[in-house]
Amino acid sequence: MPKNKGKGGKNRRRGKNESEEKRELIFKEDGQVIFVAEYAQVLRMLGNGRLEAHCMDGVKRLCHIRGKMRKKVWVNAGDVVLVGLRDYQDEKADVILKYMADEARSLKAYGELPDSIRVNDTDTFGDEEGGENDDYIDFDDISEI
Repeated sequence: MPKNKGKGGKNRRRGKNESEEKRELIFKEDGQVIFVAEYAQVLRMLGNGRLEAHCMDGVKRLCHIRGKMRKKVWVNAGDVVLVGLRDYQDEKADVILKYMADEARSLKAYGELPDSIRVNDTDTFGDEEGGENDDYIDFDDISEI
């Protein structure tokens, strides 16, 4: 039996797909012939490539992550995605594209997403110095005891 000379297998040799360059922002178009698309925010992951999402038309749908995205693009709760609606099933949809945080912010700036949507990476901790929500605890001097 041959001895293993390296670590890992085919996936290790293949390398990582590190594409940090900017991609073109893809909008949903109302006049699409092939499928009808809608913006949605992921509510929770269900497993087996499925998730529950709240679409911008006000409907909560069960969405299926397409095979091209399945183990390459990781979708989490709170992410903004583009889903393709099905003609024959209104309560189900297919995830077509996941928007990164900066793309979701620019969609919100263009007015494509409503103001009630919160993009995950906008929450920064510790930047509200002197705010009224800060808890202030005053400890007595221990030398008085």
